[in-house]
Amino acid sequence: MKKLSHVDNEGRARMVDVGGKPDQTRTAVASGFIRLQPDTVAQVRANEIKKGDVLTVAEIAGIQAAKKTSDLIPLCHPLQLTRVKVLAELLDDGVKVTSTVRCIGKTGVEMEALTATSVALLTVYDMCKAVDKLMVIRSVQLLEKTKE
Repeated sequence: MKKLSHVDNEGRARMVDVGGKPDQTRTAVASGFIRLQPDTVAQVRANEIKKGDVLTVAEIAGIQAAKKTSDLIPLCHPLQLTRVKVLAELLDDGVKVTSTVRCIGKTGVEMEALTATSVALLTVYDMCKAVDKLMVIRSVQLLEKTKE
């Protein structure tokens, strides 16, 4: 069995020491989708949801979430992010969120991109829950990660 990097010899959780790794430009892209009922899509499009502009608020929530990822995920390193872009797109059957996160550091930003996407989708859910009881969040996934 492959040794887990987040567990010490006694089986206790630990944060991996990345101090010896070189700084690199690291980028990750994640996406996800929330299915909405047609009437909900129409209300979002017309900006008629009582809590406000769903897409803009979701994008801002995703940006905030990326910056707080190490506070939410116990073994995740705090990173100095250089870019967070969250795009919430209204489609005919729901909202697609795509998050791109970048840093110059010793470890990747996959968790930040996934967290940004997840929280943006949860924000759509929260803002629309009064009018749509059938929403489904699905397909949250890492699309790409690179280091240069």
